Amino acid sequence: MSRHAHVRLRGGILPGPLRSAGQCQWGEPWQHPIRVYDTWMSASLPLITTKQARRTFMVRQGLYLPPDKCQDKDALHDLIHQLGFVQVDSIRTVERAHHMILFARNQTYHREHLRQLLEDDRRLFEHWTHDASIIPSEFYPHWQGRFARTEAQLRERWRKIRPKGRLKGKTIAFEDVLDQVRVHVSQNGPTLSRDLKMWCQSQKAKKNGWWEWHPAKTALEFLWRTGELSICHRNGFQKAYDLCHRVIPDKARSALVQSGEGFIDWACSNALDRLGFATSGELAAYWASVDAAEARTWCAHCLGDGIIEVLVEDASGGPPKLAFARPALLDQLSDILDPPNRLRVLSPFDPLIRDRKRLKRLFDFEYRIEIFVPKAKRKFGYYVFPLLERDRLIGRIDMKARRDDDVLCVTGLWLESKIKFTKIRRARLAAELNRQAKFIGMGRVVWEPGFLKT
Repeated sequence: MSRHAHVRLRGGILPGPLRSAGQCQWGEPWQHPIRVYDTWMSASLPLITTKQARRTFMVRQGLYLPPDKCQDKDALHDLIHQLGFVQVDSIRTVERAHHMILFARNQTYHREHLRQLLEDDRRLFEHWTHDASIIPSEFYPHWQGRFARTEAQLRERWRKIRPKGRLKGKTIAFEDVLDQVRVHVSQNGPTLSRDLKMWCQSQKAKKNGWWEWHPAKTALEFLWRTGELSICHRNGFQKAYDLCHRVIPDKARSALVQSGEGFIDWACSNALDRLGFATSGELAAYWASVDAAEARTWCAHCLGDGIIEVLVEDASGGPPKLAFARPALLDQLSDILDPPNRLRVLSPFDPLIRDRKRLKRLFDFEYRIEIFVPKAKRKFGYYVFPLLERDRLIGRIDMKARRDDDVLCVTGLWLESKIKFTKIRRARLAAELNRQAKFIGMGRVVWEPGFLKT
């Protein structure tokens, strides 16, 4: 931004100069009038149109890659590296989230390649971003920076939830449970929660969001989240935990990375590369590794030295949004071609739609997972999937794999306003659902009567 840009506030016109990035130091609170008030800015800042914004984001999210190009194991690893991470989720209404995310980008995706990368090659590891995720192992050194951040928070939280447990009829403190679990895993190797039978009949936690785990399960999760244990494989969908040095490659564990400012710089810079443009809040939320204040300070520090401010058009009709981007992005906007002529089914946990506010601004599409909404109050369905056609989200579909019947059953289809269910669009959707059915091993697609909803 020009140091003398005029910013229109609710109270009138405030002439610069605005504070330059060089005047802001790491760790120093930074207040910018643009982020405090509802504003619009003069035309001095570049404007990224809705079409440009959508396509820029889709390119970085792997949705411009040829969907039918044969994908080997190395290409799968490269895709996950491009995304940064892939969220893991247990719900299998059609297929688990991580498989659907990867299949949406390449229909030749093989689950076995993912397993090999995780369990045999150890080129990927499983840990936490905003939720449980699959992450390239070369990022592991940076996760060591967040382990200490996580430990203090979880220790206090879980101490309140699980102040004591029971072992062989005796009361045991949570720290002692941790020690017992450490010893068990060290001596026995890969450990499932159910293997710790001595705690399975212990007191249960009250309903508190931690799934009523028994103390040993809580301890396993604590040691995993704080970097003492790693997930070595899954048995079905159950985690098997082991000591980190038995799971994480030596190179990743021994790599030295900067803490503090270096860690913040890595997190924000890599988030920006995968988003294309972003607010400071979006940068903080991407890995869920830094807080909002740290991201704001990073943006202020780097402004004019690696990043610029831009305005992004709001597809929902609101004022343009101030965001940050690499200077090179402006030259790339005109080079983005039309997206693949394809209709795709997205997982509810797809990274394209994970940030609901950003989703609304870029695609004018509101989405909510209704699995925790009482059935009578659901607007759509238990687990509906957004539909991406080229660079538009055109609706959502409710479907379920009825494995006993060997069918993928479509129970509901809701199209956005002004979207017509033409013959061409129906054919595209049918082709995509046939690919989905084949992917999950179902013999055919069944459309229930009255599936098309208003």
